[in-house]
Amino acid sequence: MPTAAQHLVDTLAASGVSRVYGIAGDSLNGFTDALRATDGIDWVSTRHEEAAAFAASAEAGLTGSLAACAGSCGPGNTHLINGLYDAKRSRVPVLAIAAQIPSEEIGTGYFQETHPQELFREASVYVEHVSAAKQLPRLLRIAIREALGQGGPAVLVVPGDVLLAQVDTAAEAVLPTESTVLPAGPALAGAAQALNDCTRVTILAGAGVEGAHAEVVELAERLRAPIVHALRGKEFIEHDNPYDVGMTGLLGFASGYHAMMQAETLVLLGTDFPYPQFLPQDATVIQVDVRGGQIGRRISVEHPLVGDVRTTVEALLPMLSQKKDSKHLDRMVKHYRKTRKELDELATPARRRIHPQYLTRLLDEGASDDAVFIPDVGSPVMWAARHLTMNGTRRLIGSFTHGSMANALSQAIGAQAAYPDRQIVAMAGDGGLTMLLGELLTVTQHDLPIKTVVYNNDSLNFVELEMKAAGFVTHATDLNNPDFAAVAEALGIKGFRVEKPKDLEATVQEFLAHDGPALLDVVVERQELSMPPSIKAEQAAGFALFAVRTVLSGRGDELIDLAKANLRQLL
Repeated sequence: MPTAAQHLVDTLAASGVSRVYGIAGDSLNGFTDALRATDGIDWVSTRHEEAAAFAASAEAGLTGSLAACAGSCGPGNTHLINGLYDAKRSRVPVLAIAAQIPSEEIGTGYFQETHPQELFREASVYVEHVSAAKQLPRLLRIAIREALGQGGPAVLVVPGDVLLAQVDTAAEAVLPTESTVLPAGPALAGAAQALNDCTRVTILAGAGVEGAHAEVVELAERLRAPIVHALRGKEFIEHDNPYDVGMTGLLGFASGYHAMMQAETLVLLGTDFPYPQFLPQDATVIQVDVRGGQIGRRISVEHPLVGDVRTTVEALLPMLSQKKDSKHLDRMVKHYRKTRKELDELATPARRRIHPQYLTRLLDEGASDDAVFIPDVGSPVMWAARHLTMNGTRRLIGSFTHGSMANALSQAIGAQAAYPDRQIVAMAGDGGLTMLLGELLTVTQHDLPIKTVVYNNDSLNFVELEMKAAGFVTHATDLNNPDFAAVAEALGIKGFRVEKPKDLEATVQEFLAHDGPALLDVVVERQELSMPPSIKAEQAAGFALFAVRTVLSGRGDELIDLAKANLRQLL
């Protein structure tokens, strides 16, 4: 009879899992040995379990299929928590194996003892302790179905001795199932009546519009409605869309903001957009979401529609009259073109320093048509949101809801392992990269041709921006960085470093064309500001207070640098 560990591995393989990310440990020995003896499913060693969970989250997010990670007892599996939290907030299916101390020692304060079923409860959609080998087959099936069905991480806590015990149950495949969810007829009719009776409709599209591009564009055409996208909706709706007017929110820009605020009726499609200050307070709201609990979280909703976006929009379309008045749409599209032109003008070479917008534009122009971009949380997300072009085959993923630093390189590992022939571009902040710097060794150990770009500004840059906006003198944000290109070379990765704007374009092209892993260290302008879509009074007051406090602290020269770096945005 097979061991519980072998049954676990065989079930994962039958369920489509090709690899498990993690770090080996004695309580995992039965599991890693079963992997060693099984063809078709590999062990991917990372240098930190957090990176293993991030890698699994990225693989699941890109493939839509179950991905897996594992950690040994105690600290080995508690390190998984942050990456699994990201998987939960991103709603992607991951199975995590959290090894446990010997069964007979649980509750004694044994070496490395924790209670993972309590620790992982908030970071997972399902967590259970396997106390006997005969439980494993059934609990494993339940865990996989919960991960696939709810879209999130499921955690099985398994003592090392249980993994080595025998089971008499054959492995079986647990695979995703597909379904459609359609709101009831009266709810659809009410929403359709509201849309037919108004003149200014704006659509806000989130990640839930995946697979519904054609239907949403047809809806916009029928309603003569501009389409604003949330960050996670960008890759699914921005491309080939004549009704696109950009993004709103903290990372957005003016055209998306105004299209929202001037709406008479707002249609929220598959989005849990978290910032109520960017939502109109006097519009009639229709919200479509397959998860009913998401509806009305941020704003009062007159017409809640529980259903998947594609099916719901298909059902709505026959009920809608073709609108003739396109004044609202025309104004918003015109505004977007103006805003887009202004943003593009900022993404140009300067004489003194490299602006991060320019670096992002060159990456966008040079990357392959099916590239996967993964920005670190912080300023790289901002530049990705504004200056990367989606085309229907490119992907843009990140820790966009959980908002964790150090995601870019870690998630790139999972993306590249899942798609070895696809161009994966990790847009790393200098703070994010150094937080899990050891994962560069994972890249070389597994010969992953990841392209890592470092936005090197010697600071926690987005934190500095938040401080300035709130009126604080920047403090505790300095980073004393090495030459990242030299570090990369020492680790067996091709390194490039650029400090002058004139050298950047050719180097980006050479970097992207390199056959194998490469790292591009770019010294970018530290003082670059991002202009929010709407300057609030408190933000203006905050910047003024920051200026006064900075002068009084004897750091007035920073204001001169700030003005020089951003003068072009104010002219």
